[in-house]
Amino acid sequence: MKKLPDDWQKNRSAIKAIQVAFDLDEQISRAIKQKAIEDDLTPSAQIRKILDLSYSSPKRPRLTTSLSEDDYRILGERFGIEPTDKLAVRHKIIEVLVTACDNLEKVCESNR
Repeated sequence: MKKLPDDWQKNRSAIKAIQVAFDLDEQISRAIKQKAIEDDLTPSAQIRKILDLSYSSPKRPRLTTSLSEDDYRILGERFGIEPTDKLAVRHKIIEVLVTACDNLEKVCESNR
């Protein structure tokens, strides 16, 4: 068997890890996700915490979504940006998300 590069050696256990999916009741799944958010963890890390296994906080917490070429076309048209300028489209998406978050916070504050 070929020797792994040195920088891969430290991740050897992760290479052997197997991802496990759990089909849980929607309420249980939601509760785990909400607790993960409160604890600034990923749902995966929250499950590991519940199971009293080692876990780590996200190094760069980020939100992700998948965008197809068609999505870029739609968003480019909506934002008045050339769809091939993916960086400009992503910057506009960030603006939209920040505005949406600000609006959600205002709604939450007015309901308190």
